[in-house]
Amino acid sequence: MEKRLDFKAASLLIKNAKRVLVSGHISPDGDSIGSMVALVRLLVNSGRQAFAAADINSLGKPAFLEGASDIIPLKKLKRMKFDLFISVDCGTFERMPSEIRAVAEKLPKLCIDHHITHEEFADVSLVDANASSASEIVWRLAKWMDWSLDRAIAEALWVGMITDSGRFAYDCTSSGTLRAASDLLKYAVRTSYINDIIYGTFPPKTIELKRIAWRSLKVWKNRKVAEVSLTRDDFRSVRGNKADVEDVIEIPRSVSRNEIALFFYQIPDRTKETRCSIRTRGQWDATYLAGKFGGGGHKKAAGCTIKASMGTAKRMIRAAVREMLKNACRKTSKIEVTEGEGK
Repeated sequence: MEKRLDFKAASLLIKNAKRVLVSGHISPDGDSIGSMVALVRLLVNSGRQAFAAADINSLGKPAFLEGASDIIPLKKLKRMKFDLFISVDCGTFERMPSEIRAVAEKLPKLCIDHHITHEEFADVSLVDANASSASEIVWRLAKWMDWSLDRAIAEALWVGMITDSGRFAYDCTSSGTLRAASDLLKYAVRTSYINDIIYGTFPPKTIELKRIAWRSLKVWKNRKVAEVSLTRDDFRSVRGNKADVEDVIEIPRSVSRNEIALFFYQIPDRTKETRCSIRTRGQWDATYLAGKFGGGGHKKAAGCTIKASMGTAKRMIRAAVREMLKNACRKTSKIEVTEGEGK
């Protein structure tokens, strides 16, 4: 789904709701948390009861946001009642925590998303694959609803935008993105303070996990492909989780001439699966690789989960990368010779 922005239908759903649950994908990132926190505050300020729910142990650095401390632990949802569910920054219903799905499946649903691999699962959708972030679309919704912003809302949306756009450096940054960011700055967003928290300082466990990841760096295909990995034992050794390593993918991506960066990791739980974050440059489509294993995301940033050991998952994805590179070589080698040429 490239774009579906039914703001009128979305406004009717919201106006008819009194108690709203807001949530996003598992292992929430800056955009998921930022859009959740901002949307809940917008809804509360408009006279509704609204609550965000997520795994509170995996909020990571965005936990500093005002309102993040009010996020409800997933286990408490069983005792609560809602009449509307709003999903943010999640392309499929299956990517939400099971506790969220159990509640949301019985409710009217509004989806706010920007993934190119989005699957329709809501009654109403605000989806734009060209948007920098879900936070950018939440900002558009606020403008449509004529909701007032404040600094707490603006900072939450700012975190969502900068983390998903690479501080406005990625291709997903548009003139619309910068218009939204410019509007947020009217509310005294503490840009330098936020930059230091998100990008400038790291706890010891994050530094140790990065050190381990650096030691795992493997570069192949003439530096075109680079990868790092972190096992369950690596995370357990420092009592860390995925929220502590959001930017580890930048290690393989920083290799000179890199075009395909891979980050394999196993979160410290009881499931036997390996996850892979994928970043690409140039002609390569990250969703093509992720899609082979049931994943998705964006053209230059995607991910997938493989129910296999680290070694098996690596072999599977490496084979898919080699096949993609080989197919590209085959296509570019087929040069048509027009009549009169080559004689």
